[in-house]
Parts: sequence; structure tokens; C-alpha cells
Amino acid sequence: MDQDAIIHSLITSLPEITVLLAACLLLMLDLVWRRQRVAVIGYLAIAVIAIAALETLLIAGQIKPVYNGMFVLDDFAVFFKLLFCLITALCILFSIGYLQQEQIEHSEYYVLLLFALCGLMILASAVDLIIIYVGLELMALSIYLLTGFKRQSRLSNEAALKYVILSALSSSVLLYGMSLLYGLTGTTNIADIAAVIGLQAAIDPLLIFAIVFLIGGFSFKIAAVPFHMWVPDVYQGAPTSITAFMSVGPKAAGFVVLLRVFLQGLLPVSEIWLGLFTVIAVATMALGSIVALVQHDIKRMLAYSSIAHVGFALLGVVAGGKAGIASVMLYLLIYSFMNLGIFSAIIVMRQGAFGGERIEDYTGLSRSHPVLAMLMLIHLFSLAGIPPTAGFFAKFYIFVALIEQQHIALAVIAVMFSAVVAFIYIRIVMLMYMRPPTGEFAMQLELPPRLALGITSMAVIVIGLFPSWFLTLAQIAILQ
Repeated sequence: MDQDAIIHSLITSLPEITVLLAACLLLMLDLVWRRQRVAVIGYLAIAVIAIAALETLLIAGQIKPVYNGMFVLDDFAVFFKLLFCLITALCILFSIGYLQQEQIEHSEYYVLLLFALCGLMILASAVDLIIIYVGLELMALSIYLLTGFKRQSRLSNEAALKYVILSALSSSVLLYGMSLLYGLTGTTNIADIAAVIGLQAAIDPLLIFAIVFLIGGFSFKIAAVPFHMWVPDVYQGAPTSITAFMSVGPKAAGFVVLLRVFLQGLLPVSEIWLGLFTVIAVATMALGSIVALVQHDIKRMLAYSSIAHVGFALLGVVAGGKAGIASVMLYLLIYSFMNLGIFSAIIVMRQGAFGGERIEDYTGLSRSHPVLAMLMLIHLFSLAGIPPTAGFFAKFYIFVALIEQQHIALAVIAVMFSAVVAFIYIRIVMLMYMRPPTGEFAMQLELPPRLALGITSMAVIVIGLFPSWFLTLAQIAILQ
């Protein structure tokens, strides 16, 4: 590799390098700072994320693959890198104050979030199976530690242990599928895999096995049925701020990789995996929406509802084509704001012994705290897909993509489960507005969590008012 190629490679991966180096520097900085300044590390981490996002915008358009064709900064990667930066910054915002409440205020928390962000950004640009695996493991190792960050909590320790064991199993399955694919094609590059498979006259039976293993591995990463079993316990046991991060960041990254691998590398054999994804999507919608109905813990309820939302997003993968990919991108963008908003509201309600994690805790909230209730109402209606909120348009464009590809029956099934999912959130709205308060509590007064809630509320409203703008943005950044 000549000097110009090295410089070009370093420039293309500058945002990841910035985040990684800054994380190491912040970790060393904490050694010389007093413990009372942990919050400052959080604000510095947000500044680092802002710099990385700015660098991504400035070097956008470097489509030429670097690092021997393993890494690319196309518009698709830029879209998701900016989304990952936004997700991580919001999570840090509502973590400030929450960590103090939970007595887990350690600077390593913010450093681990930066390492996780680096893994997410690598996944956005990865066009090679090896780099995909490196990004997945960097992200996962950081989240393992963050899940068990409440070391004094048995639930948190149990959640971390379950996540480590099951994630290790899924990584083994995924790596085995990748090795089979490499053995069949002689390459780990996604574009080259598509070219080799496209030239084959007949489908090799081993290719079917490889695809099944890949689907199993990726299904765990996005929490699709039947690899969803870890989600409720991990979401309930992890710190609420990390639950929020896990519910959007790793899921979006999983879909990024899934879109690249299946709608690029394995597109020539779509007849093999299309039916599998259809079954998984319907089963995921069904289980997530129905089981969420009987939950009493709001974090477990959001865990199952997130499984249902994964099913809806998978329908965009089934639809395929430009419309399907754009609909998935828009869905992930909107879902990130909706879910982060709900979790930030839970964190705002966290005060002393009052956890705000039981659904009954929100009874009569409109009378005791009308502003918080209104902001929650916006996010809940959006998650339910009630027009004209952003969540409605997220589902609407998925349905449009399905209908364009003549998947009429699938669209009808999705509409039916949308009604079931809507009831999950409307139940909380009814408790907030139609019943008297059962107790008093003081909201968390720290500015950062309330600021995060305000940002997500504004985003949900703006996207709901101007959905075509954001759909056009997704179409511009569509996977080529």
C-alpha cells in the first residue's frame, strides 16, 4: 500500500480513530481528576461525538473502498454514522444525573459508550465479513460491561451474564456461517461474494446452511424471534440508560449489516432467504405485540414491543428494492427518537426509591406533572403509529413498500398487528389521563435528562409534520 493510499484510508476512518483515541484519553484523564468531576467526562464525551459527526460530514463522499476494500464511506454509511452519534449523545445526556441516582457514577461508563459507538460506526462502513465481525464484537464487549454496570444489583449481574452467554453463542453461529460463505466463495468481501454467487449455475446445498447460520446470528443481534429470549431479562436488569441504548443502537447496527449482507452479497439467491425472513418477521410481530400486552414492568413491556418493531422493520427487508431499504432506514431513524424519548421520561421520573418502572406508576401523571405526561403522550402515540405522528409514517412507508412488491397479504397482517401494538401504548395513556394519581413523587430536576426528552419530542413532532423530507434523505443515502 503506497503512502497516498495510507493517507486516504486514515482520512476515511478518521471519525472512528477520533472516537477511539478520545475514549483512551478520557480514561487516562479520569485518573488525575477527582471523582466529583465525572459528569465533566460525560460532557467531554458528547463533545468528542460532535467532532466525530462533523468529521463524518466533512469527508462524506469518499465512496472508494479503503483497507483493501474492507471499509467504505458511502452515503449509506454516513446516514447511520450520524444516527449512531446522535443516539449515543442522547444516551449520555440522560445518563448524567441518572448515574448519580443509581450510585454508579464512574467515568468508565462514558468511555465504554464511546467504545461501543466506535464499533457501531465500524459496522456502518464495513463491506467485508471480517470487519463486520470486528465491529460487532467491539460493540458487544462494551455493552456486556455496561449491562452489568449496577454491580450491587442482582438483576443487573444476571442480565449481564445472560447477555454474555447467549451473545457468545450467537457470535459462534454467525462466525460459522461466515466461514461457510468464505469457503464457498473464496472471499469475505460482500461485493465479491455477490459476483461469485451470481456466476454459479446451481445453488450449493452448503450455501443454504451458510445462509441459515447467518440469519440465526443476525436475528440474535436484532432480537428477532426465535432468538429474542435474552431481551426482556437484559432490558429489565440493565441500567435504564443502557437499556435505552441497547434498544436502538445495536438494533440499528444489526439492520445495517443485514441490509449489506443480504441485499448486496446474497441478493442473487434471494429466493432462499426471502421466505425465512417473511416467517421470522410475522412471528416477531406476533410474539412481541401479544406478550407485551400482559407485562406490568414498563421496561419488560418496552422490551417485547421493541421485538414487535423489529418485525415491522424486517418487512422492509422482505420488500427489498429501493423503497424497502429507504423504508427500513426511515423506520430506524424514527424508532430511535421514539424509544429514546420514552426511556428518558422513565429516567426523569426516577427519584429515590421511586423507580418509575411499573406501568401503574404512571397513573394520574397528567394531573401531577402535565408537561411530562404530554411529552410521554407524544412518544406513546408515535410508537403506537397513530397519525399524524412520526411513528405512523414509519409504518406507512413499510406498508407502501410491501404493496409495491405485491406483498398484499403481508401488508394486511402487518396492519392487524399494528392495532395490537397500539393498544400496548394506549393503555399507558389511559392510566395517565383517565385515573387519579395514586401517589406523589418529585421529578428529577437535572437539566440533561430533561433536555434529551425535549430533543426527542421535537424530533418526533418535526418528522411527523414533514415525513417526506426525511424519506427523501433516506432515499438519497440509500444502499447502492
